[in-house]
Amino acid sequence: MIGWWRRRGQATRLEYYVRGTLYGQLVVSPLLIGALVQLSVGATALAVVVAGSVVHTVVCLRLAHAGINAYLGLRPQPVALVVAGGLLTALGVGAGYAAYPRADPGHPDGPATAILLMLSATYVAALAAAVRPRSAVAAAVACCAVGAFSSGAGSTIALGVLLVSFVFAYRTSLWILGMVRELDRARHVQAGLAVAEERLRFARDLHDVVGRTLSVVALKAELAAQLARRGREEAVDEMLEVRRIAQDSLTELRAVVGGYRAADLDVELAGARALLTSAGIECRIIGDGAALPPPLQGALGWVVREGTTNLLRHSEARSCVVTLRTLPSSVTLTMTNNGVPSSGTIVFGGGLIGLTERITALGGTVSAVRTPPDSFQLLVSLPASAVS
Repeated sequence: MIGWWRRRGQATRLEYYVRGTLYGQLVVSPLLIGALVQLSVGATALAVVVAGSVVHTVVCLRLAHAGINAYLGLRPQPVALVVAGGLLTALGVGAGYAAYPRADPGHPDGPATAILLMLSATYVAALAAAVRPRSAVAAAVACCAVGAFSSGAGSTIALGVLLVSFVFAYRTSLWILGMVRELDRARHVQAGLAVAEERLRFARDLHDVVGRTLSVVALKAELAAQLARRGREEAVDEMLEVRRIAQDSLTELRAVVGGYRAADLDVELAGARALLTSAGIECRIIGDGAALPPPLQGALGWVVREGTTNLLRHSEARSCVVTLRTLPSSVTLTMTNNGVPSSGTIVFGGGLIGLTERITALGGTVSAVRTPPDSFQLLVSLPASAVS
């Protein structure tokens, strides 16, 4: 149970809390009604009151559930349930006043007032999740007006304060829930945009280098073909020029890819922390890679890049810890994050496959495992002699 709860995101946890609070308040209504009226009515009347309250509560539960879904944009407004709940409330209150038109001797309020209190509280609480606040307040005022004809001013004011506080409390909870869900969606969008921006940057660099060169090669090759058809000796020179341009382009391409792959490790760690923090993920870095050789920093920088991309794309992480350990014989980098289901098989995609190939070529190892209850660990180990 604890592991299941920890695997839920913050927005999902808050949604469960809001729903549970509202549903719980609605469920206890029949019990409270029974407690309020059991000393004033007989057993048969008590059974009828409780049975009617149970039916009323079920309708209000469905109304609250549908209202929350409508507020979150998951379904349309539950108009039919609003009307059904209102009719049941009116019928229940009317039946209560018809059966008990007067209070018991020595008591300011009778069973009918208790029925009005609990039915109206249940309905207004459910209604607050389904309609605008002013509509829920209007329903609360109507309930208070009914109570004013049979109860004292003190009871009416208390009922009004109770109903309006329900409206305020539940609408505030729904507003907070909506804001948290929006922030959660924005975090995922921001993470996706960060990944897309990095891909676009790399694609732009490749286009600038390769696209321009291929255009020149195409023109030169066409010129060489025309010269060859005419039997001109200059065709050989043009083809040699094409070869030189192609070789220069290959050198530039390697420089672009090398610059993308070989980055300063501390810069990559700082960039990863800034990116994750902006996405709402707490990131802690343990260790310092400033003393490592540049080639080794480049390899580990690629690990940080790929690990951060996977974390943003494939998890609901709320925290991440990057640990760098330097030993005389090896260097180990570990990235651990939560927000990953504990079940299922880890499938290496293109990024992890490419990362494994690069690290293996240097004599290192790559390990990706799930750890209970909801964590994922990327572990890369490289021998210190890999760059010597």
